[in-house]
Parts: sequence; structure tokens; C-alpha cells
Amino acid sequence: MSENSSSRRSGFDRRAFVAGVAGSALVPLTARAVAQDAKAPAAQDPALPVDVTLRVNGKDKRLQLDARTTVLDALREHLKLTGSKKGCDHGQCGACTVLIDDRRVVSCLTLALAAEGQEITTIEGLATNDRLHPMQQAFIDNDAFQCGYCTPGQIMSALACVKEGHAGSDADIREYMSGNICRCAAYPNIVAAVKQAAPEIMKG
Repeated sequence: MSENSSSRRSGFDRRAFVAGVAGSALVPLTARAVAQDAKAPAAQDPALPVDVTLRVNGKDKRLQLDARTTVLDALREHLKLTGSKKGCDHGQCGACTVLIDDRRVVSCLTLALAAEGQEITTIEGLATNDRLHPMQQAFIDNDAFQCGYCTPGQIMSALACVKEGHAGSDADIREYMSGNICRCAAYPNIVAAVKQAAPEIMKG
């Protein structure tokens, strides 16, 4: 006797029963997922401005920024400190180099929010009153620039190079300054400038 005829006689439909049980088992799972979704906080729109305080050249600067704003754009577009240059905008040329807690970073790839609470030093923060920083003066003395576009980043990187202890030889200077590109090819003069400034910087 077939299953269908047996089901008709007994009034029990096995397929309908299995489908019903499976459906009822899914109901609590679905309800739980909906409840969890309802409790989850809505994701914040990253385009909405957020409050951030950046310490730049020894002064606190309170800003409202898109959370995706880089240190470079915060400096140039919001604080009008245009010494740091936007070159490749991919962290490959070094024109945007600044110091964050005395570490050189490419500011075009560093989020402003990540730099909050740290000391940011830019090219504008090196001179004291009317006296140039020794590295700035050395670049002038050795004619270590031509078009000058890369020079702020070169100077900031050179300062870090000396403080890191990598200015002991021409080879070391070239190696540890290799992340800063000079399209005018003033590299020998840059090396000479770093060597000139290093003793005074290390004394200070």
C-alpha cells in the first residue's frame, strides 16, 4: 500500500508535518536575529564631522573634521600650514613628511584622528623667532634644493635621520633619506647639508 493512500486513510500527512516542524524551528532563530538587529547601534556616517584636538608645533588646535581626513589635509586645508606639500598623495615621494612624537611619517597616509594626543611638528615649527633651525640653514648653505617643492619634507626627514643616529656616513644618509624623492636630483647637496647640521643638532 502506498504512503499517500495510508496518509489519506489515517488523516496524517507526513510531508506536511515535516514542513511544519521545520518552519516552526526557524521562527525563533529569525525572531532572535531581528531582535539583535534592532539592538545594534546604527553605524555612524564617516562624513559627519567629529571633534579632534591636534597639537601642532606646540599649540593645541581644536577642529571639526571628517573622520577620514589625513594629517596633511588637516594641516593644509584647515590650519593653513601649507609648508607640508602634497606630492604623490600615496606615501611614496616624502614631500608631506612631518614629525609625530619625533618620528617621521608621511602625513598624506596618516589619519588626523590617529595623531590626536601626539606632538605634530611641521616645517613651520622649526625656526625660533627669526633664527632658522640648523637643518634649514644647512640646506641654504649647501644649495640643497632647486625648485624647493620637496624641501620641507626633505628637511623634516633629515632632522629625524640625524636624531635616529643615521647620519654617520654618506651611505647611511642616502639610505635613510631614500624615502624622500628630489626630482631636481639635488641629492649630493642634501647629503652635505645633513652632514653640516648633524653636529649642532646632536649637541642640542
